[in-house]
Amino acid sequence: MTVQNKQPNVIVFFTDQQRWDTTGAHGNPLGLTPNFDRMAREGTHLYHTFTCQPVCGPARSCLQTGQYATTTGCYRNGIPLPQDAKTLAHHFKDHGYHTGYIGKWHLSGHEPVPAAERGGYDYWLASNVLEFSSDAYDTVLYDEGGMPVKLPGYRVDAQTDAAIRYIAGHQANPFFLFLSYLEPHHQNHTDNYPAPDGYESRYIDGWTPPDLKKLGGTSPQHLPGYYGMVRRLDEALGRLMDALKSLNMLENTIILFTSDHGNHFKTRNGEYKRSAHDGSIRIPTAAYGPGFMQGGQVSQLVSLLDLPPTLLDAAGIPVPTDMQGRSVMPLVNREETDWPSEVFLQISESQVGRAIRTERWKYSVSAADKDGWRDSGSERYREELLYDLHADPYELTNLAGMEAYRSIADELKERLLVRMAAAGEPLPDIEAADPKPSGQRRVSVEELRVK
Repeated sequence: MTVQNKQPNVIVFFTDQQRWDTTGAHGNPLGLTPNFDRMAREGTHLYHTFTCQPVCGPARSCLQTGQYATTTGCYRNGIPLPQDAKTLAHHFKDHGYHTGYIGKWHLSGHEPVPAAERGGYDYWLASNVLEFSSDAYDTVLYDEGGMPVKLPGYRVDAQTDAAIRYIAGHQANPFFLFLSYLEPHHQNHTDNYPAPDGYESRYIDGWTPPDLKKLGGTSPQHLPGYYGMVRRLDEALGRLMDALKSLNMLENTIILFTSDHGNHFKTRNGEYKRSAHDGSIRIPTAAYGPGFMQGGQVSQLVSLLDLPPTLLDAAGIPVPTDMQGRSVMPLVNREETDWPSEVFLQISESQVGRAIRTERWKYSVSAADKDGWRDSGSERYREELLYDLHADPYELTNLAGMEAYRSIADELKERLLVRMAAAGEPLPDIEAADPKPSGQRRVSVEELRVK
């Protein structure tokens, strides 16, 4: 019989570039995610969860440390996590946990990742940039000695097998396992989404989210493979939960499912993310296990930055004061709490941008004279986007500069400045967008003929 720990085990099931609306719990009709949907139904569904940095490395730095990317300095890809940064691994280890990392890291400057750049994890089977060290049916990770390890099977299955082996070998003492998949990220060297054999054909001409249906991008050719990847990830989640159940560990294991950012399929800029639109920033998130069962749907807006303190809090570990997010456990427990009414995000690489997303509004600013790769912030921004998400949930009509919305934009600007200050950023100047008239425009007969 398995010895049960008093401290719960903790697993982060982390996907890459997964839109929130790939899940049945968010209305996708294709039946891609029955296991995620069950987690959301039986555990806690963080219905409105958003990344705080819509690009791989910076988002990972935020999730590992609980600090904004500008705080750690990891504001773009290619900047290693500082070796003195305290990660989730350090915090769990300090409280008696064995820690393990399997999959994509993307927080080092080397491949394989040297021990000093592994964020304090005990067990290591990972690659810094998994899309370059492996392929869909050629999974290569690196072990604790820096030696390549080729794992059999489709990449999702290969990582899941490794995770199950880790779990089976750590039944006696509490563990914290971070399981980081590459899927459903595109494969960089082919700009494609290689689903398991036979899976892509299941979703040809399948349901298309309204923003992609309107804007197109690469979604017509890429959605079938993307959906196939999502389906296999969900099957992996089910296998993981089955393994825990068979070992009599499921009831004492917290499982957090989340992603680093979304995917807008080259509709908002020249690639897949790095914008303030919901297609880029909204992510599927649910928690299962001790403290989360029957938590229902949490409707408040939650940031990726809130997940590290949540994991520590749920495991009974004090939340460090330097973490810049906050635990969602008061929301899960339906306690009175002064929860923020917006989420704040920093955008890099494609631009130097800042944005807030409220329940109704999206407000984004950009620094035209700054380089998104070289500069982490700016002393001057200009209004770029304003969306009314009630009237325009798929963000197709930019209201920035419209006279009728000037007072709303001014209020959102002040809220953005407050959040920038709270993140430790110096307060910048924000220029208003060029004014443009509001209201309907008279259409000429000639224009009607053209249409």
